[in-house]
Parts: sequence; C-alpha cells; structure tokens
Amino acid sequence: MSISTIITAAGRNSRMRDDQLSRGLKITNKLILPFNNKTIIETTIDNALSLDIDECIVVLGHYASEIKDAIFDNYKDKVKFIENNPVDVGLSISLFNGLSSTTSDFALCITGDQPTVSTETFRKMIEVSQNSDDPYKTISILRRRKTGLLDTAEGLGMPFVAPRENLMDYLENENDNLNTILHKIFEDGYEFYGIKEKNEKELLNINHYDDYLTLLD
Repeated sequence: MSISTIITAAGRNSRMRDDQLSRGLKITNKLILPFNNKTIIETTIDNALSLDIDECIVVLGHYASEIKDAIFDNYKDKVKFIENNPVDVGLSISLFNGLSSTTSDFALCITGDQPTVSTETFRKMIEVSQNSDDPYKTISILRRRKTGLLDTAEGLGMPFVAPRENLMDYLENENDNLNTILHKIFEDGYEFYGIKEKNEKELLNINHYDDYLTLLD
C-alpha cells in the first residue's frame, strides 16, 4: 500500500507575528526560524523524507513566497509544492488540497511546525496503521493523553496516518479546525490509536515565541 506525506505550511502566523512585534523582533514566519542549522520547516521535511514514503507534498498559503524563497532550491527535486487558492482558508482545506495532489492509499499528515517529531515516531505511526486489523478504518495519531486504543478524539490533531480517500470524504466542503473533523471520524466508528512520543518535545506546539525558545532550549 502506497503512502505519501502531506505537510501543511499555509497558516497566518498571527500569534508568532504578534509576539515578535511585542518584543521588537524582526517579523519572520515561524516556519523559517532557525533550528538545528536549518529552518523549522526544513527539519520537519527532512524527518519526513527519511521515511520510506512514495511522495512528500508541502501545502503553502499565507507567506508562500517567503517560505519558498527560503527553502525551494533545497527541495525542488524532493518535494512537491502546491499553493492554496484562495489563500485565506482553514487547515481542513489545506489538508484536502494536499491530499488531492497525490494518489497514494494512505497519508501521513504533518504540520510544518512539528520539527521535533522524529522519523522514528512517524515510522511507528505508519507501522501501527498498516498492521491494524483494518487500516482503512484506522487513524494512528500522536497521543495527547492516552496511548493505544483511544476512547475519545478529544484534543487530537496532527500528526496522524489515515486512509487518504476516506479522509478526503470528511474534509471535502469543510472549512473547519481539524479536531472537529477528527471527532466526526471517531464517532463513525474508526479506531484511533495513540502513539507515545519519543520525548516530551515531540508534543510541543510552536505557536508563540516562548514555544520557539522552548524548542531551542
């Protein structure tokens, strides 16, 4: 069964931008802030490319030119870049657009600001998905509370592995946050498996500048 990676990198960057303004810092999209001698998004992409996947797609939107100027030359032969049109859409539409750009059976869905999630954790997510009793009715997802078979979708988001076409059915014509859609999938009887993080930083959400400082610590 084929699997592609979809990396969403289309957000407004509003919380990080506000924090940078309040601190008198240069306004820089969080995805191209430096991390481990690369940028945040390059680290995320590299972790995904280290997997045995069929394709890697990066979905751009807000600040697309800024992000492409920073990383395109390094990845133009390894990654397929697509851009939302219109730009001002929710995460569900960005993910749908990415999924629409591939024909794989399954998708590993990641946000561009998840550089701390290791290749090892991604690989475990894929293995749990593919080795489940019914991969087409299974979501393998980085845990937020419990691990193993979950009894709720509360608080869940990316990264996760899902059957591509089934996921697209839930995303189509939606412009909503992802957790709401995951709740619908859960309520329809899909089995959700929570994957334990390799370390605490894998659960870090890089939304504010203090989150970035935690990343660097």
